[in-house]
Amino acid sequence: VQLQASGGGLVQPGGSLRLSCEASGIIYSINSMGWYRQAPGKQRELVANFTRDGLTSYSDSVKGRFTIARDNAKNTVYLQMDRLESEDTAVYYCNADVTLTGRRYGGGYLPLPGTIELWGQGTQVTVSS
Repeated sequence: VQLQASGGGLVQPGGSLRLSCEASGIIYSINSMGWYRQAPGKQRELVANFTRDGLTSYSDSVKGRFTIARDNAKNTVYLQMDRLESEDTAVYYCNADVTLTGRRYGGGYLPLPGTIELWGQGTQVTVSS
């Protein structure tokens, strides 16, 4: 079970980037999924995510500029980042809270009890002229 993130890079201020994160493995359900970031010398912070209720949540610093979207069929979330600023420079980490698949039952599978938290490998976003 893992998260695979991609899409980081170098972009000029005012530019755009799109990050992708795919969850793979014996996943029964994804309870929440989103993006965090960590800039040099700072703590990791939430950027945007889908909550357990299916709602979206954004950091105040990215509201109106970033958009999170998901493709449930692909277990993938995307982060569209527009009007990027130098302050957005950071390593971006995908995060998910998932329920794993258990044994077969009837025509399907049962979920394993509990949930686990997953982190992707991080992708660097650098905003600089």
